[in-house]
Amino acid sequence: MISPDKMTENAIIPCERCGKNFKRHAGDIHSCQSSTTPVDSITREFLMKTSWECLCSFCLEEINALLTSLEGIPFPKPTELKKDFHYYIENGFCVFTERYHILRGSCCKNGCRHCAYGFKKQT
Repeated sequence: MISPDKMTENAIIPCERCGKNFKRHAGDIHSCQSSTTPVDSITREFLMKTSWECLCSFCLEEINALLTSLEGIPFPKPTELKKDFHYYIENGFCVFTERYHILRGSCCKNGCRHCAYGFKKQT
């Protein structure tokens, strides 16, 4: 979450998804990376479901490409889960991928390792 003082000024801030620093253009929406990076309507709809307020152009492009690649793929039944696509095994535990979470369609707010919606469990 961006601090309130950073919301009203042009500032170098970390991307909420990847942590890379970029310049936020507060008050000039036409210069902001979120406005100048072309994304599909499916990406705009997805971003409305997330907790992110400001992302760098790299993350916007990456999310757009991922969503485009998953378009039309239904959420799998438990018997249809594909290893290394929907999940992987780590130390004997099943870890769901970002793709799985996107296909799920919403955030469970449990602080999943690969949460596609930007939710981080508060410690």
